[in-house]
Amino acid sequence: MTNAGHRLLWTIIALLMVAGAAAALAASLGALPGVDPTAALLSADLVSRWRMAAPWSTLAAAVAGLLVALAGQRLLARELGGPGGALRGTLSQPGRRSGRTRLAADVLADALVRDLTDNPGVRRARVVLTGTPPHPDLWIRVDLTADAPAAGVREHVRAAVRRFAATADCQPAHLDVTARVEPGPS
Repeated sequence: MTNAGHRLLWTIIALLMVAGAAAALAASLGALPGVDPTAALLSADLVSRWRMAAPWSTLAAAVAGLLVALAGQRLLARELGGPGGALRGTLSQPGRRSGRTRLAADVLADALVRDLTDNPGVRRARVVLTGTPPHPDLWIRVDLTADAPAAGVREHVRAAVRRFAATADCQPAHLDVTARVEPGPS
């Protein structure tokens, strides 16, 4: 999922929670027509039906709560885990003659980080490979010094990605570069 998709998903979740809270507040203040703020939250008929269905009603509520908690945990783990499906192991390419060339994905990512940090304007870099070869997705984050020239760094990143593609013999299907500028001295 893209960054825009993540923002949209969390915006929808936040709006649903705010709408639910606003409806509950309006009902408790008597601002909703047809709702008595002094009435019980659950009617006597609903409470008696709940008790008649025991223990299945309690079990159903527990299972529903567990499913919602599991869905929330999975969503949170995906959000905090960074780009999903990080490429592990090796990139394997057929050779020009018989045989294969195998390159460790972590070694390739580390080499690209070293190449990116060769520029004096780049303080730190992080690279994540996702997807499948021969067209993996490439996620790059560079932290720039306050005085780094944007055009020079942009060209340096482009050249580093070209060298990466030539070395690994794989053209990235998707390239996502995030640049953060660190604040300069006061």
